[in-house]
Amino acid sequence: MDAKLLEILVCPLCKGPLVYKKDEQALICKPCRLSYPIRDGIPVMLEDEARQLPPDEEV
Repeated sequence: MDAKLLEILVCPLCKGPLVYKKDEQALICKPCRLSYPIRDGIPVMLEDEARQLPPDEEV
């Protein structure tokens, strides 16, 4: 994942910062508890494609 791209990407819902999880190939929004997938090196920043994180999963 390109570092400059990570600096400008925000959650499309709350506009908050995202955390890059390399091992999961995902961008995590902590306030919304959503995990946006990264497919073929491209972040999929669509709410419909995001995975809701369970309350007990650490972010």
